[in-house]
Amino acid sequence: MLCTIGDLVEDVVVWLNTELNIGSDTESVIRRTRGGSAANVSMFAALSGTPSRFIGQVGHDRLGSHLCEVLRDSGVDVQVIADGRTGSIVVLVQPNGQRSFLTDRGVASHLAHFDPKLMNGVSVLHIPTYSLIDEPLASTSVQYINTARANGALISIDASSSSVLRQFDTERYRALIESLQPEVFLCNEDEAAVLGVSAKQPMDGALLTVIKQGPLPAIAVQHDGTNTEVAVTPVANIVDTTGAGDAFAAGFLPHYATTKNVTMAIAHGHALASHVLQSPGATLHTAQQEESP
Repeated sequence: MLCTIGDLVEDVVVWLNTELNIGSDTESVIRRTRGGSAANVSMFAALSGTPSRFIGQVGHDRLGSHLCEVLRDSGVDVQVIADGRTGSIVVLVQPNGQRSFLTDRGVASHLAHFDPKLMNGVSVLHIPTYSLIDEPLASTSVQYINTARANGALISIDASSSSVLRQFDTERYRALIESLQPEVFLCNEDEAAVLGVSAKQPMDGALLTVIKQGPLPAIAVQHDGTNTEVAVTPVANIVDTTGAGDAFAAGFLPHYATTKNVTMAIAHGHALASHVLQSPGATLHTAQQEESP
């Protein structure tokens, strides 16, 4: 089973038909979907046949209940605390495809409840960096990491956001990852640049660092510095890049945990991400089913 800990929020994805007209109207297409990096990974894993569990906190409100229902309908074992107000993220997609995020996490970072029994049967525990930067969620996530590792699970951490890394302080972040010793560390090329990670310099403390580079080959760097490049199959008709990195994690991790074959695991990650790239928002052609009531 793959387990994730972190955010379950509403994504409000706004596709602008023209450049944003500050102080006036801008024609756009708006769609509401379930979002949150940790929730995305658990849902993509479940939809691709991997048993998955999501642990987090949502608001005690209609939106939180709806988002949990969407995850459960996708086959995810949802373990949440419902208290407070559910968060939302506005994703502005420019006509050139560039994305900007307006983030309100609500109570997602308030999770303080720890239940070690939720690590029973977990073979992969995946933690986005969003879950490691704010308390009490950060301390709760570390408790789950320690328990999962003691149970023999593979620990994976995703860098999540270059701006979040800068705000947290990159040196402080590198020290945190070195202390957590994940088996897998995932990042994109922007996050790698912020952290000083490259084909010759893996993330300190990680046994395997995977650098995703969009349409360019992914780079897998072992802790001893040996690396492998894996080509990416071109994706036609890209609709939206939201959630593609989470889909990569959902495709990559179960296969890597089982086989330790980096090349094949990256291929599985790319295959799942390609489906998301052709879907609106962080979905697999299920946007109509996920619209908020």
